Amino acid sequence: MTEPAFGLDFGTTNSAIARVGPDGTPTLASFASDAGPTSTFRSVLYFDQEEGPETRVRGGPAAIEGYLESEEKDGRLVQSLKSFLASRLFSATNIFQKTWRLEDLIGALLAPLRLEAEAEFGEPVERVVVGRPVNFVHAENADDERLALARLEASLHNAGFRHVVFEYEPVGAAYHYERGLEHDELILIADFGGGTSDFSLLRVGPRHAEAGRRAESILGHDGVGVAGDAFDGKLVRHLVAPQLGRGASFVSQFGRTLPVPAWIYSHLERWHHVSFLKSRKTLQLLLDLRREAIEPEKLERLLHVVEEDLGFLLYRATEQAKRDLSEADATTLRLDHEGLCIEAPVERADFEGWIADELLAISGCLDRILDRAGLQARDVDRVFLTGGSSFVPAVRRIFEERFGQERLRSGQQLTSVASGLALRAAEVAKQ
Repeated sequence: MTEPAFGLDFGTTNSAIARVGPDGTPTLASFASDAGPTSTFRSVLYFDQEEGPETRVRGGPAAIEGYLESEEKDGRLVQSLKSFLASRLFSATNIFQKTWRLEDLIGALLAPLRLEAEAEFGEPVERVVVGRPVNFVHAENADDERLALARLEASLHNAGFRHVVFEYEPVGAAYHYERGLEHDELILIADFGGGTSDFSLLRVGPRHAEAGRRAESILGHDGVGVAGDAFDGKLVRHLVAPQLGRGASFVSQFGRTLPVPAWIYSHLERWHHVSFLKSRKTLQLLLDLRREAIEPEKLERLLHVVEEDLGFLLYRATEQAKRDLSEADATTLRLDHEGLCIEAPVERADFEGWIADELLAISGCLDRILDRAGLQARDVDRVFLTGGSSFVPAVRRIFEERFGQERLRSGQQLTSVASGLALRAAEVAKQ
């Protein structure tokens, strides 16, 4: 009897895990949430202090529910941990008087995912093929890449995974695409996550699926640290931050008119950093700025966002606006919370102008992978787009202009990598 094989896609924003059983079919684990079962596990942790010294830690859908149910919002919401793996500037943080290493945080996030998957599949989930980006965010050299992989492997062991094999995430998506393919193709996989955009160029199909032929079928990989989080950040910068004091001024105690510090708003652009502003020192700074501000009502709104730890609500508002702009030429970003009301109209053309540099980086990476392989766009049979930002029209247009819409394929944008990694795990088990 063939042993079950498991594939884990640990994402910056969402994670998923799949199983391939004896029949060779990948099955995604589902996770309980208030909205019903979901195949994606939000890559987020929520810490809250109950009565006494103990801190309760929840991950995934349970973390979001705990955050939304908390009336005081005095807990700590932590997300986008994957984006810190290659950063030597972040190794640990203090949460409620306890020091958490990055590997401990990711382990605490992935442990409930593994346990829920075990409960659903009815068997231990200890051997797994895990996806990794082509280039980790913040990795500047090979040593940074090795550091990120070592941290990720330690995190997985902390979560209870005993045997780990890494595979590039776009290769996982290629396995998903290849399933059921009756002819050979040269394909480009474009995987758009929360932190990175990754590309793989490879040959797939019946002949290339034969044992031992995978290595020669892969023609190249490349990636860039630009994806959904960067797009969200531009919406926050241009639509939300100005209403919270970005670009405003205050009068110092010496009578000088100075700008409100820009670093405050860089935290807003990465919504999961909003909780970092909720320190005694920063809150006092914001109170002082509100008192001295020329437009104090804007700083009052900023204080509300920080004191109430509204980072996740800010994320939901920007995500909704981004989704709306994938379907319509214009929308309105809305954030409402207990008297705070932010409404900002936005047109798709403006949004595309704001993300022009990110689009250029994606376009350049795409050209680079083709050049390195000695190929032209016309040589590629199919392009498979996956990941949430593959819905953004300006992103799709990059591929339509090079390859033609008729060659583009997509599907299961948030789970195709996990399914494909499970198929890869089944192949590894046979070797």
